[in-house]
Amino acid sequence: MLQRKKQRISRKFTDKSDLFDGLPEDLVISILSNLASSASSPSDFINILVTCKRLNRLALHPLVLSKAGSKALAVKARNWCDSAHHFLKHCINAGNVEACYTLGMIQFYCLQNRGSGASLLAKAAIKSHAPALYSLGVIQFNGSGGSKNDKDLRAGVALCARAAFLGHVDALRELGHCLQDGYGVRQHIAEGRRLLIQANARELASSLNALVKRKPQHQHQRRLNYQHYSFKAGSGCPLLSDFGCNVPAPEVHPVNVFLKEWFESGRAALGQGLRLCSHKGCGRPETRAHEFRRCSVCGTVNYCSRGCQALDWKLRHKAECGPIERWLEEGGNDDDGGHGGVGEMEEVVEAEHFGI
Repeated sequence: MLQRKKQRISRKFTDKSDLFDGLPEDLVISILSNLASSASSPSDFINILVTCKRLNRLALHPLVLSKAGSKALAVKARNWCDSAHHFLKHCINAGNVEACYTLGMIQFYCLQNRGSGASLLAKAAIKSHAPALYSLGVIQFNGSGGSKNDKDLRAGVALCARAAFLGHVDALRELGHCLQDGYGVRQHIAEGRRLLIQANARELASSLNALVKRKPQHQHQRRLNYQHYSFKAGSGCPLLSDFGCNVPAPEVHPVNVFLKEWFESGRAALGQGLRLCSHKGCGRPETRAHEFRRCSVCGTVNYCSRGCQALDWKLRHKAECGPIERWLEEGGNDDDGGHGGVGEMEEVVEAEHFGI
């Protein structure tokens, strides 16, 4: 009897069409939108496209493309091609702000299409995309894509202030250093240090949150390992970099990973005399000779921003930095030597002794 009932039930299901085809399209689109926004890699989204024709069609719906997150758009530099370019454009046309920022950074720095790249970054910034605002601030600080006379320090400070208001930690750190140094804004040391403490507190909270969400490697490991949070200046990744504390470093944005891989892999060669930012989590290249500021002590490293200098100091450069023959032998004085002088590096060292 049971076998006969099973046969009847199986016949009913086989006679009907696939149950997936009966799902309403708005429900499938909603599910795909959540998947696109939470995907941990592009492959998570691509696997949907090759599943069946219906999923392929619905996954390319404008609502789904508009929700794609930074990790779903995290194309590798070695995999860059026209198809990846067109896909990002489709996402931009669907209103995806993250795609605007991603393609804008790639066009400005990698493809050297400065006008189109800056336009896309501005489009994302208008929609209050904090990383785009900060990136435009760095461009204004350095006069990237133009000459030294194209620097606009006040505009850079204003963009960083807007990004910091939206919660961007690097922008908050940069704004704090600008206030401490009086760079592009009237000097206010106390307010600058207050912003640095605020940036470090946000970074600490983000790192602790990531640690709590991380699954333990072993089932018996039920408590947090606080050895990572030693308040000692030493090796390891910097979290409270401005004040000498070491905890796991924040996750690098996929665009910065792309920039670094693009130039280090030889996909495109830097022009003669041009350098990458020495902070390994940045990846920004110079667009003209001597655009970035050098370390005033050793002259072997250079940074696109004061924030990158502070992060890299605790990460590795403190152990490596030492006086050498000045870089005059390499080709004369640094074009941007004013803001990259001894006082700037000394400010990083002094901040190490400022307690929280």
